[in-house]
Amino acid sequence: MYGRVVGAGTTGAGGATLAATGLWLNSMAMMVAATTLVAAGLALYKLAPRARRR
Repeated sequence: MYGRVVGAGTTGAGGATLAATGLWLNSMAMMVAATTLVAAGLALYKLAPRARRR
């Protein structure tokens, strides 16, 4: 139901298709997952010990 309500706010036939299929919800979930993985990777990179120079 949530997907249909939010998707209904888009205009035109494309918006109706996205609302009916829930495709926009899957795309949003993939974007959130990708940005989370990037942020986790950067955090781990910053935590890694650095080589000491003499």
